[in-house]
Amino acid sequence: MAAGVDLATVGSWLVTASGFALVLIGGFFLAGRPALLPEDLRFMGVAREHIDEAVPTLARWLRRVFWVLGGYIATTGLLVMYLARTELRTGSSSALAVLVLAGVTSVGWMTAVNFMLRSDFRWALLAVDGVWALGLVLAAAAR
Repeated sequence: MAAGVDLATVGSWLVTASGFALVLIGGFFLAGRPALLPEDLRFMGVAREHIDEAVPTLARWLRRVFWVLGGYIATTGLLVMYLARTELRTGSSSALAVLVLAGVTSVGWMTAVNFMLRSDFRWALLAVDGVWALGLVLAAAAR
């Protein structure tokens, strides 16, 4: 990094951007995600019509499940953004530890599962992980 660049600030902004990405992902689950994506059907190896015939209320139930999941994802993003813009910038060890654990258990785990499923979204999620990790490394280096 160039002289005079505050690593804690850059790290904070990168983690904030990752938190904002979670808010957007949560919004997608709340408002835009269909009950079954084409990749879901590919993974299961079944046509949508067969699922609709076998379990006619599945789509309605999944929509509601995704509303709840989206709310949790967006909330995680908001909390990450808050911690990144406040405590992480001050060099707080506990904020750094919480943000590491939050990254692993939220978008980190989501990414791992998306790779297991060969999801179309796996690389975009991995990019969010990378930005988050770089931000944390920079924040840790600034301490």
